[in-house]
Amino acid sequence: MTENNKKATFGAGCFWGVEDAFRKLEGVVETAVGYAGGDYDNPSYQDVCSGVTGHAEVVEVIYDPEIVSYTELLNLFWNIHNPSTLNRQGPDIGAQYRSVIFYHDHEQEKLARESKEKMDASGRYPGKIVTEIKPAPTFWRAEEYHQQYIEKTGQKGCHF
Repeated sequence: MTENNKKATFGAGCFWGVEDAFRKLEGVVETAVGYAGGDYDNPSYQDVCSGVTGHAEVVEVIYDPEIVSYTELLNLFWNIHNPSTLNRQGPDIGAQYRSVIFYHDHEQEKLARESKEKMDASGRYPGKIVTEIKPAPTFWRAEEYHQQYIEKTGQKGCHF
């Protein structure tokens, strides 16, 4: 990460598709999939899928704010999942698939909360937005075979 780049962390369901969407956005320098927000150090995919660790599947995004703004990242986040379903995205059910924004500074927190209020007021989603907005905890990088999974395999979805 260079001096000018910034970090953002999002959970929006299965991390494979979320990572793929962010990687295609101009100004995103790097991505990594992993786990955040749980009570267990260095969890494995199997640990997180068990539902007992409290972690969410997340994507850590390194971006160049001179090319893409945090607001643009938020816009993509809202567009790639349904933030009104609690602990569920499509067929994937469990707290590890929750909608969450982990902010890295006060500006990100402010923008995330404003964006959530705007999206909630828009009526775009069938229910109230349940997205959590929390300070960024430790990010645990997922196993290497999960990184850029869709690019490597061409598969979509989280099930083997």
